[in-house]
Amino acid sequence: MTPCDSRILIVDDEVDFAKGIARQITAAFPECSVEMAHSGQAGLAALETFAPHVMLLDLRLPGMDGHEVLHQVKARHPDVSVVILTGHGTVATAVSALRSGAWDFLTKPVRGEDLIRSLSKAFERSRLLGENQRLTQLMSRSGLHHALIGESASMLRLKESLRAVAAASYTVLVRGESGTGKELVAESVHAFSDRAAKPLVRVNCPAIPEHLLESELFGHVKGAFTGAVNTRKGLFLEASGGVLFLDEIGDISLSVQTKLLRVLQDGEVRPVGASQSFQADTRVIAVTNQNLEAKIKAGTFREDLYYRLNVLCLRTPSLRERRDDIPLLATHFLQKTCTETRTEEKRFSPELLAALCRMEWPGNVRELQNTVRRMAVFSPGPVLEKEHLVFGSEDGALPGQEIIEFLPYKEAKSKLVDTFTREYVQELLERSGGNVSEAARISGLERVSLQKILRRLGVEPGGFRGMKDGGILH
Repeated sequence: MTPCDSRILIVDDEVDFAKGIARQITAAFPECSVEMAHSGQAGLAALETFAPHVMLLDLRLPGMDGHEVLHQVKARHPDVSVVILTGHGTVATAVSALRSGAWDFLTKPVRGEDLIRSLSKAFERSRLLGENQRLTQLMSRSGLHHALIGESASMLRLKESLRAVAAASYTVLVRGESGTGKELVAESVHAFSDRAAKPLVRVNCPAIPEHLLESELFGHVKGAFTGAVNTRKGLFLEASGGVLFLDEIGDISLSVQTKLLRVLQDGEVRPVGASQSFQADTRVIAVTNQNLEAKIKAGTFREDLYYRLNVLCLRTPSLRERRDDIPLLATHFLQKTCTETRTEEKRFSPELLAALCRMEWPGNVRELQNTVRRMAVFSPGPVLEKEHLVFGSEDGALPGQEIIEFLPYKEAKSKLVDTFTREYVQELLERSGGNVSEAARISGLERVSLQKILRRLGVEPGGFRGMKDGGILH
């Protein structure tokens, strides 16, 4: 959803003010639908009939005030983004409204740039919520639990290539970074091929000692070596008619590479110690996350074997190449985790979903899956929020480095300072109960300096009288 597709409801008893706001919105977002209501009751009625994505809500309304309206909006339609409108002297109550679930607040008179910025963010939140719901419905309808998940351009290309590769009978090399789903691609090639009814035999090459890997792959006859008390057929012959999946092919020794090359060339397997060979109708799918070309230059991987394996090649894209798929993947993993742990269904807040999309994922899909699992297990309640990201890693740090949108230095610094100053002053006044002299003493500022800051921010100390709270000043 874009701002042009959005609906916004203005709830304010000042008719002329509401009309002025509506004109600013229409000028900035020409195709955005705007309606107005001039009382709390009328606003709640329009909530049902107009179904807005965003509500601009004045706190001072006749009859039912804005706080009660906000409470009912969050109870009935929690996905509506409520932006509070407040005059000077009511900043403390606006902060209270934020804690009650409002998305943002603006002070009157409203500056045009502040209005447009706040609404743009609210529209983005609504878009992410809609996308989240769509993904949840898609996952529940399509049963994609065992399929390659993704709708990005790179994943669509992979799926298209995969079906073509599956239809052939040649050897396949699947390449990609760790955690990108290479094993799932290999399984899919087998599943879509005419060998699907035949066995898929997996071999984790690095997990088998070199002196045993040859026997494991090609078999041996009784007495071929110490401990060979029985004849063994070997995995190549066990997979005959089907597929042999060689995981991490780059880790096998040169001696095993030589014997594997012979099998791929001749289609015949000779067990260790045997005097004759056996025909094997076995398709090989090899998987690696290593740079085989570099290993060839280093003399640790045979070039002729490389070309025998690399008849058809599939590359699994990294997660940074398919960020558009992160919401779909994360939603799938969340649903799967809830099912596996037999807990109530959970969902992501739009802020958390957006943060996941901005993260770097060096461990790719596997890292994302593990992060979602941890958050699902350790986060309380049905909604996973952005602050629950700390549960996503073992050490309590963020699981991936968030990508920060760089602003010009002065703008970034000003934004950071303003945000800190507003939060500091609000907590300062809460701690001092609105007493400016006491607040100046606590902060170490001159009373006059503090008053200048309050005026610049439009913060009225009187709104904090009677409040006592702790925060960053501890």
